Amino acid sequence: SSLFLGRAWCGWVCPGGGMQEIVEPVNRKTVNPRKIDWIKWLIWIPWISIIVWFVIRAGGYTSVNFLHLTESGVSIDEPLKYIMYYLVLGLFFLLDVALGRRGACHGICWMSPFLNAGMLVGRLLHLPQMRIKAKAESCIDCKKCNSKCPMSIDVNAAVKTGSVKSYDCILCGECVDVCPKDVLSYRKKA
Repeated sequence: SSLFLGRAWCGWVCPGGGMQEIVEPVNRKTVNPRKIDWIKWLIWIPWISIIVWFVIRAGGYTSVNFLHLTESGVSIDEPLKYIMYYLVLGLFFLLDVALGRRGACHGICWMSPFLNAGMLVGRLLHLPQMRIKAKAESCIDCKKCNSKCPMSIDVNAAVKTGSVKSYDCILCGECVDVCPKDVLSYRKKA
């Protein structure tokens, strides 16, 4: 999905993201992604490297079961899975309270690098991708878009370029909704 929708998963489906929206009133501070984004890559690179190493050692894939551990229709069907699920949500909660808006997304999210890689491949292949587009000439520089962005993106600066190209954009639409001049909108772009 990230080839075409970027990080829309994060803005519309992710349980950790949803929980962080509930927690946001506790700490509305914007997060400086440059300070903590490297942590998720520190987690992801060894993790993906170990997976690749195991695949190579096993002689490659013989089959792929996309429904593994979801035979009952729900992936959390045993007590141990609930414990892991709630530990992850608890960690997201603590980081969000400590760091600010979507702090866990910036700091530890292991899905973000996958989604960013998909966005990059989609851009390199010139696939149509959903983005937030802007009519720069209509902008009144009220910066309401910046104050509403849960990912701490400088949307106002992105408006000047015509679209939000940040790999942190989760396509949540908060900036689109708050703009008093309808400068921002969703668009599909190749």
